[in-house]
Amino acid sequence: MKKNLIILLALFTLITCKKEEPQKETEAAKSFVISDLMMKSTTVVEVQEEYIKDETSFFGKIAADKNQYIDIFPLVGGNVVSVNVELGDFVRKGQVLATIRSTEVAGYQKDLSVAKTDLVIAQKNLRVAQDMYAGKLSTEREVLEAKSQVQKAQDELRRSQSVNQVYNMGKGNIYSVTSPISGYIVEKNINKDMQLRSDRSDNIFDVANTGNVWALLNINQSDIHKIALGMKAEVSTLTAPEKIFHGKIDKIFKIIDPETNSMQARVVLTNANGELIPESKATIKVFTTEDKTAFAVPSGALIFDDNRYYVILFKSRSDVKVQEVKVLKQTGTTSYISDGLQAGDKVVTNNQLLIYRSLNE
Repeated sequence: MKKNLIILLALFTLITCKKEEPQKETEAAKSFVISDLMMKSTTVVEVQEEYIKDETSFFGKIAADKNQYIDIFPLVGGNVVSVNVELGDFVRKGQVLATIRSTEVAGYQKDLSVAKTDLVIAQKNLRVAQDMYAGKLSTEREVLEAKSQVQKAQDELRRSQSVNQVYNMGKGNIYSVTSPISGYIVEKNINKDMQLRSDRSDNIFDVANTGNVWALLNINQSDIHKIALGMKAEVSTLTAPEKIFHGKIDKIFKIIDPETNSMQARVVLTNANGELIPESKATIKVFTTEDKTAFAVPSGALIFDDNRYYVILFKSRSDVKVQEVKVLKQTGTTSYISDGLQAGDKVVTNNQLLIYRSLNE
C-alpha cells in the first residue's frame, strides 16, 4: 500500500512538472516586450509566396560597349605640337585631343587657296564674256564656256573645303585630332614632339563611351545549358562590391574560346555614374524561375540552432515568438520555406538573434 502511494506521488509530480514547463515558456514569451531602443533598429518583412528561383554564379569582367568604342588614327604625318589629354580623361565630342604640324596640311591649304583664286578669276571672266556678248563682241558659245569654267572652279572649291573640314585644319599647317564621341580616353599612343609617319597604321587614341557597358561572363562548357537569352542577371564588381547592378542576358556568343575552353555571354548595364570601370573583374549571378512556388523570406532572417532553422514571428512589440521552419532552398539572399509559415506572417530580419536568445532564457 505504501509502495503504491509512493508511485502515485511520483507520477503526479512528473505530470505536474510537464504541465508547468510550457506554462513557464508561455509566460516568458508573454512577458517579453521589445524595448523602444531595440524597436528603432528592428526590421520586419511580410512573408510572400513567390516562384522559386535558381541561381548560378559566373566570373567575368566589365568591358566597354564595342559599339561606342572608337579607334582614332592620324590622317596625316608630321610633328606632334601638343597633346591635350591623358589616359582616363573624360572628353566631349569635337574636343581637340592633339595637334600636329604637317606638310601635308600645308599642301591641302594651298589647294584651298588656289581653288578660291580660280573661282574669283572664273567669275570675272564670265562677267567679261557676258558684257562682250551684250555688246555683240563675242559669241554665246564663249559665254557658255565661261559659265562652265565657273562651275568647275566651284566644284574644286567645294572639294578643297571638304578636305580641309575632314582634316580639321587650322592656321600654320596645323592638323587637329578631335574626339568623334564623348567618353573616356582608354588608350593613348602619342606624346608631344613625336614624329608621326604618314603611313602609320597604329591608332593614337581610343575613346570609349561608358554610359552603357558590357558584363561579359565566361561559361564553362558544362554550364552552357543553364544560360538562355532574356535571363535576369545581377552583377557585382571588386571596384564597387557593395552595389548590385541589374540587367538581362541579351547576347550569347556561340563560340568556344580555345584558350579558356569557355563560351561568353553579354549583359548590357547602364553606367550613368561611371561606377563600372572597363576591364574590372565581375561576378555575374544568373537567375532562372521554376514553375512551383514557396514562401520566401530573406536568408538573413533565419536562425540556425541545433541543426534546425527558426524565425521570429512578429505581431506586435509584445507579441513575438520563435517559429521552427523547414528550408526548401536558398538562392542568394532569399530562402524558400516549405513548412512553418503562412501568407501574411511577418518575420524579424534584424535583431532576430537577440530576440531569440531572450525568448529562450
